[in-house]
Amino acid sequence: MAEQDGSVEHRLSQAGLYKSQGNTCYSEHRIREAVSLYHRALLQLRSLDPSLLNPLAGLGPSTVELTSQQLETLKNLQADCYNNLAACLLQNDPPKYERVYECSLQTLKIQPDNVKALYRAGVSSYHLQDYATAHSYLRKAAAQQPKDTNIRRYIELVDAAITASREKEKQRYQGMFD
Repeated sequence: MAEQDGSVEHRLSQAGLYKSQGNTCYSEHRIREAVSLYHRALLQLRSLDPSLLNPLAGLGPSTVELTSQQLETLKNLQADCYNNLAACLLQNDPPKYERVYECSLQTLKIQPDNVKALYRAGVSSYHLQDYATAHSYLRKAAAQQPKDTNIRRYIELVDAAITASREKEKQRYQGMFD
């Protein structure tokens, strides 16, 4: 068992190192490298995740026993990497909103009150024109960070889009009955 614990600790440590290197790349605006490093970290973590039925073949035993501390480290690293990956994907030109949304949801599965993930889920939903979903995520983010100007700005954009959408629909139906 000690050998397996070392392997678990090694993989958690390796994932943490990749995440840290990814953060450095992100801060230096080397987004592609950061994305690659966050993916590598998530791959390391995937091999340890007890919620996955079949870890990737060749990356360790089919079931791994984790201590509660190791499980917490695993979950926090996963949430951070998905959240940081979403931040990177927003930097693409054009941003990959579908992937930003997916990464944000992965973060929110682990940390339902993560403000950055709520914000990014809202922003990506807005750009994917799912205004009701965007509104929901942004309101949750605003409840935690009521003075955040970015969150408030996007709530205003969503509200304006919902109003414009309702007006369009009203005009469409009005034409049907005239």
